Amino acid sequence: MRDRLLDTLDSTSYRRFLVYVMGPYKSHVTENEEMYDFLETVRDDLRREGFNAFLATDPDIPLDEMDAGTQTLEFARASNVVLFVVPHDGKNLGVGIEVGAVLEDVTDRQRERILFVHEESMRSAMIGSIGDRWNVDRRTFTDEDELLEETKRFIADVVRKEDLGELPFPPGEGDDF
Repeated sequence: MRDRLLDTLDSTSYRRFLVYVMGPYKSHVTENEEMYDFLETVRDDLRREGFNAFLATDPDIPLDEMDAGTQTLEFARASNVVLFVVPHDGKNLGVGIEVGAVLEDVTDRQRERILFVHEESMRSAMIGSIGDRWNVDRRTFTDEDELLEETKRFIADVVRKEDLGELPFPPGEGDDF
């Protein structure tokens, strides 16, 4: 899957550093157009920083070829960083299912590549338990600028850990970003 993503996505400065951006949206449904636009902005901001950020809809893999649940897991396994973004006004059932599936699928070492970032006003017992239950970094944001800064800081830490050999590269990767 990693090679397929690299072949499909537009090139960036750090082309081989994949950041899978997830959040509460439904593709091709107008009721979530604002949320989808928000996640596209997050993706585009990260791409301007040079990271090969993508949404699940970017590789354009037909659902009759691979169902959405399998795509989510495959994209997460292939990525250097998985970023869950949950704003206050998002419809969270779908992303909640995806978060749980990804967190249950990955190993402890892979969890160091996952950031769950939510709007400061978003509160729930499940969000609160993400750090404790799955040992995943959880941060808050108040606006898009803060979201980008928190995300860049997290990504820089993953890059540093990969460079120092503290965190193994994703499957099929070496040190050639």
